[in-house]
Amino acid sequence: MNFLEAKRLVDGFSGGDSLPFLFAMSGSSEPFDLYLRASAASHARAAAVRLLPFNTLAQMLRSDPVPGETEVFLLLPWDFATEADWRSGVPDRVDEGSLRNAAEEFAGLLARRRARMVYVPAPMPLLFSDPARDAALSAWLQSLAIGLGAQILPVEAFSLSGYFSSGCPIGGKSIGNVAKAVVELALRPRHEPKKVLVTDFDNVLWSGGIAEEGASGIAFEPHGKGYPHFVYQGFLRRLRNEGTLIAGVSRNDADVAVGPLRSGKMILNEDDFVGVIASYHAKSAQITELASRLNLGLDAFVFVDDNPVELTEVSLALPSVRCVPFPDQADKLPAFFSELGSLFVRQETTTEDRERTAMYRRRLEGMVPSALGGADISRFLESLGMTLTVHDKSRGDRTRAVQLINKTNQFNLNGRRVTDGEVGAALDAGGQLISASLADRTGSHGEILACLIGPDRVITSFVMSCRVFQRRVEYAFLSWLAAQPKAPVAMDWASTPRNEPFAQFVRDLAASNASGDGVIPLESQAIEQQFANDRGLFALEHE
Repeated sequence: MNFLEAKRLVDGFSGGDSLPFLFAMSGSSEPFDLYLRASAASHARAAAVRLLPFNTLAQMLRSDPVPGETEVFLLLPWDFATEADWRSGVPDRVDEGSLRNAAEEFAGLLARRRARMVYVPAPMPLLFSDPARDAALSAWLQSLAIGLGAQILPVEAFSLSGYFSSGCPIGGKSIGNVAKAVVELALRPRHEPKKVLVTDFDNVLWSGGIAEEGASGIAFEPHGKGYPHFVYQGFLRRLRNEGTLIAGVSRNDADVAVGPLRSGKMILNEDDFVGVIASYHAKSAQITELASRLNLGLDAFVFVDDNPVELTEVSLALPSVRCVPFPDQADKLPAFFSELGSLFVRQETTTEDRERTAMYRRRLEGMVPSALGGADISRFLESLGMTLTVHDKSRGDRTRAVQLINKTNQFNLNGRRVTDGEVGAALDAGGQLISASLADRTGSHGEILACLIGPDRVITSFVMSCRVFQRRVEYAFLSWLAAQPKAPVAMDWASTPRNEPFAQFVRDLAASNASGDGVIPLESQAIEQQFANDRGLFALEHE
């Protein structure tokens, strides 16, 4: 925007809502007045700009902000380090330690203002005999500005000749663009930093599933597949030290979920969490209960999970909670951390911030997981384009199916382990071994289910991988099984310390004795009808 364009905008503007703000810079700000009003007019707003007198920025920072006034600062390197100001000449000598201390003090004053900022990384006069030290100082000053949340403007915006002649450090050709950036910051709604980060555990805090693979099967160290999770834990620790509350919500039993946190081998331990809620109920219900116990609004919460089904359920049930997917590739980590970091920006950290987790932990003492239902995600499941392929493993290679039976703990009919010989004997006597694979628009999940049916048509083993929880696979499979000519007539159910997910499945069945252990009769027609809608979520194929 040049001078004539700015003047036409201001002259032609017929009025609009007022946009009051302070535009603060240490140099001469009068050349910005027209351009600021023109930029505001382009947004149908009437700028009511308060400008600082020349060279009074540092003095103003030591006074109280005007209540209700938005502050926008234009910063340059010599605002942090006065020795670098061209108009003061080159100093005889520079004590770098004192310079850096003063720069940090100035940054602290800025942080307390909660202002919006732009920073021009203008060149500085040489302060040291070694140019490399000047370059390092310049980069460090810019990092201070970035740490304050400043928007970095092009170095070309700076004009040394203009700064010498008028005291305005921004060149005439750049004033319009800088004014535009300033007004856009003044217009931006203020967002309070989020207060609580709720994180999943399996394949987020560590690689692998703790319930199925055990402590030796998960990875969180700084090598191999554990690297992303090692970095994530370090990030959470930093947030926690800055005052963010970290909570865990995991589809696991409580003692299993907290086991790695108590091992002393990870960056994080149990005390770093304001609470760990482990259950097999909807995660949205747990977050709601957390918010109630902590007396915080749901808009203060961020939820991180690797499972798109969990993210969708929380997003649908709690639209004010920000849901962020944990990346499935290491190359996506920088963008992931950048997004999270922008949600928890804190300009300064107080002693109270550092002690916040311990204070809030007391509010969660005695908390039990909520059993309330979650959001209806059937439409989302339909959109996944899921294909369930059923395999008859009664003949041929049954290695994966037997492996599933022997390694699965959570969705497990009775927890019994079987040998390959025992499975072979059951099949030779007329039994059947069936497995199923799942694929959707994101790719293949592999063989995720196994079901062993005895010659008497009683299901003796029925397991499913925890990585496909909430997709309704088990219901669709049982509905398909009930429609087969030789449908099973019962299943041999037993509760274990780890199979609560299967217990929930049992409670959903139309069976008179579903609440106790033992042989549960299966009414094929009733089951086929009861879960027909779940079966409809999948394209079913048979091999």
